[in-house]
Amino acid sequence: MGRGVLYPHVQAGIAKIDRRPPSAALAPFVEFYWHVRWRTDEPYDTKVLSHPNVHLVFEEPVPLVYGVDRTLFVRRLEGRGQVLGVKFLPGGFRAFTAGPVIDLADRRVPASRVFGPEVEDAGRAVLAHEDVDAMARRAEEFLLRDLPAPDPVAGEVAAMVEAITSDPALFRVDQAAEKLHVSIRTLQRLFAEYVGASPKWVLRRARLHEAVSRADQGVPIDWTTLADDLGYSDQSHMTRDFTATVGVSPAKYAGT
Repeated sequence: MGRGVLYPHVQAGIAKIDRRPPSAALAPFVEFYWHVRWRTDEPYDTKVLSHPNVHLVFEEPVPLVYGVDRTLFVRRLEGRGQVLGVKFLPGGFRAFTAGPVIDLADRRVPASRVFGPEVEDAGRAVLAHEDVDAMARRAEEFLLRDLPAPDPVAGEVAAMVEAITSDPALFRVDQAAEKLHVSIRTLQRLFAEYVGASPKWVLRRARLHEAVSRADQGVPIDWTTLADDLGYSDQSHMTRDFTATVGVSPAKYAGT
């Protein structure tokens, strides 16, 4: 399961997740294609701590564009089905939309508003296949038909997101701005325009991803030490942050 999927061991018995890389032409925009195929006798709510990425999802009844979900992404799986998603790089979706990416935050909008009515025909063509490679190729064909020119600023913003989410020593926006050699105001402006979430949210979400990842390992955890490692002022601060987003405390989530 991908990083951020909650209760991955439970979901593994219900859904299968596959990924495919983009072509070289789409690599400046797309991180990867993802495919989920599920089968369940009882409705199951899959829950995901989203990343700072926009997604185009080919699904029934129409394709949707998902902005960055700053809370907890929840989707109900019922019966049998499949979807194919395009996970854009942080900043990679900006070239496809008319306004700042922050306008899509916490929203799911018909993809036709962004890509035109042709995206619905493309969605039907994608979902007509069972083979993941064929589905990804169909999605690529659609995106390549009217591909915008790469935006160098988008590439810089993607590198910024990678730099601050991969550095465990960064906990605050002022630290991130200093590391990236930009002002706090510039960082905030770029993230609103290109990412769709604030630098503060991106840093906080990276900490929660790490906390969930540790909790999923199935081994005893020293929560006080983990809170310190993740830059929280104390364990209670981490517990409040985790509980407010995930819905249960870290200890309860981990089953301890």
